[in-house]
Amino acid sequence: MTKVLVPTVCPYCGAGCGFYVAAEREKAIGIEYMLDHPVSQGALCAKGNAALEILYHPDRLTSPLKRRGEGWARISWQEALDLVAKGLGQARKKHGPRSLAFLSSSKCSNEDNYLMQKLARLLGSPHIDNCARLCHAPSVVGLNKTLGAAGMTNPIPDIASSRCIFIIGSNLAENHPVISRWVHRAKDRGAMVIVADPRATPTSWMADVFLQLEPGTDVALLNGMAHVIINEGLINREYIAQKTKGFEALSRAVKDFTPQRTAEITGIAPEDIVRAARAYATSPASAILYSMGITQHSTGTDNVQSISNLALICGQMGRPGTGVMPLRGQNNVQGACDMGALAEFYPGYKKADDPNTIRYFREAWNAPDLPPGPGLTATEMIEAAGAGEIKAMYIMGEDPANSDPCSEHARRSLESLDFLVVQDIFMTATAQLADVVLPGAVWAEKEGSFTNTERRVQWSHKAIEPPGEARSDRGIICDVARSLGLQFDYPDAASVLAEINRTVPQYAGILRERLEGSSLVWPCPTVDHPGTPILHRSGFNLAEGRASLIPVPFSPAAEAASRNHPFILTTGRVAVHHNAGSMTRRSPSLISREPDLFVEMNREDAAALDVEDGDEVRVATARGETAAYARLTDRLKKGVVFMPFHFPGTNILTTDAIDPEARIPEFKVCACNVFRRD
Repeated sequence: MTKVLVPTVCPYCGAGCGFYVAAEREKAIGIEYMLDHPVSQGALCAKGNAALEILYHPDRLTSPLKRRGEGWARISWQEALDLVAKGLGQARKKHGPRSLAFLSSSKCSNEDNYLMQKLARLLGSPHIDNCARLCHAPSVVGLNKTLGAAGMTNPIPDIASSRCIFIIGSNLAENHPVISRWVHRAKDRGAMVIVADPRATPTSWMADVFLQLEPGTDVALLNGMAHVIINEGLINREYIAQKTKGFEALSRAVKDFTPQRTAEITGIAPEDIVRAARAYATSPASAILYSMGITQHSTGTDNVQSISNLALICGQMGRPGTGVMPLRGQNNVQGACDMGALAEFYPGYKKADDPNTIRYFREAWNAPDLPPGPGLTATEMIEAAGAGEIKAMYIMGEDPANSDPCSEHARRSLESLDFLVVQDIFMTATAQLADVVLPGAVWAEKEGSFTNTERRVQWSHKAIEPPGEARSDRGIICDVARSLGLQFDYPDAASVLAEINRTVPQYAGILRERLEGSSLVWPCPTVDHPGTPILHRSGFNLAEGRASLIPVPFSPAAEAASRNHPFILTTGRVAVHHNAGSMTRRSPSLISREPDLFVEMNREDAAALDVEDGDEVRVATARGETAAYARLTDRLKKGVVFMPFHFPGTNILTTDAIDPEARIPEFKVCACNVFRRD
């Protein structure tokens, strides 16, 4: 039989790399590189190269399951759908529609997410969210407030045109390695690279200026750079006057952030702060790249707004090589947000508390009534479940029992639900707590569109059939909806995209046929529109077309080191794993390279505790403790330790402090202690 090459989108990070699944006799037999892909150009990272390893993994869910005592029983799809309809329906009837909560998935397609949020709202529940709440919710909130659009302003290849690249809160060399190639291209052309991070990482190795700041002091650094730029007259006065509002208030707010004061807060030398500020402001084209080192804070929205402030006062916006670039963590976290799988927004970022939004979707969906929002966010759902306010949850492709902060509390809250249905590809920690488990399909076993970090919409084709009785997420959601008496007649993903074209203005021109062999970058408002790779060329989608400069005071992290917890723990990724690790820890070639949870420690800190490299230690916070192997390093300053969050033990430790606006937890700063295990 002839080998077939099926174009797909990588299921891991938000770079949106493309490759071909080589299929033969209805089996995936290998990967072939997509040399003409606009972002990856034939390159894949270690995770992308290992993507097929999960397809035929023995842990794959292959049939619906129901809880039977302490174990599981295989059941038919009809029985599973009846149980789901009964569980959700009884909670809705007895306690009202607001007793239901839904978690959608940024691992799933735009079409899957659109249907999930529509299901929630047609059932009368405003409580719909996705894992953006745990990674880039501050980007959605902060960029909408400052720039009027919650997306990366420039395309990834545009990075090569930058003359100064400021990377803050992102170890992209390990976590977005294909994107880091574009930084290297810019550097080869003479661009200056500035990196700000509490750790010295492979990303910092390419820096001309490395700003090793104390965890949680990003606002102080950004305000300090703005102070230098304003004080030395390096601002773009014409751009500020024509394109922004609020400059005088911002100028007053950063007046006291002198290099010396900023150095005292951040731990960075004053001369390095000045050098970085001058380089960014005076470059003809400067870009800021950031990731969860900026967003996963109780001040995450402040951090994002401070980044916008810096770009705007220098006029580094709306041109090639400039802009603000949030690097999204999951393959479709941008799309899940675009589709309205958010507590505060319906599709297209229409505000859930706006009566016009409700009227718009009542007409579009022919719905007699829809719930106004905002609903509960992902973390608030867990709290409400623990408090008995949420009675039933439907979770697709998310693992809050593993990925939420203070995860033991999350587990107990999920256990207290009257009914839990989980739709996934593996028996995750969350699925273990469910009453009914529905087996979904992975990306290669279904079709649909995905939106990467640069707003590029691509169509991923189905290469193979799902294993056993597993079904596409679209098909499962439609079956569940029909079992609850709703009209969900979507025979394929293209029919869902056609409705998205009608209801989401940014996607109006992104037709299925236009994505065949190509891609489009939203906003794409008409069928003949070419897409918009660079945002804000002529103005901003805010009042008077002007961006908002928002003064941001510095606030310290929710927790500080103390006598009982003398270290600051920060968390992040490593090169071969991804998010909660449900896929990568099942990938043989990846887990063999990084098999165990570790804690990075400064060598002097370790010596004081009589800890040697490779020793097993206990890491403890006010929430609990976990075991890890010590990894001694010079990457961290004294008093700071680092753990990857891909393993179950890490989020037992993290704090449940949240950003008051974006409601994201503070994963990046918590007080801890480390003990040698004798």
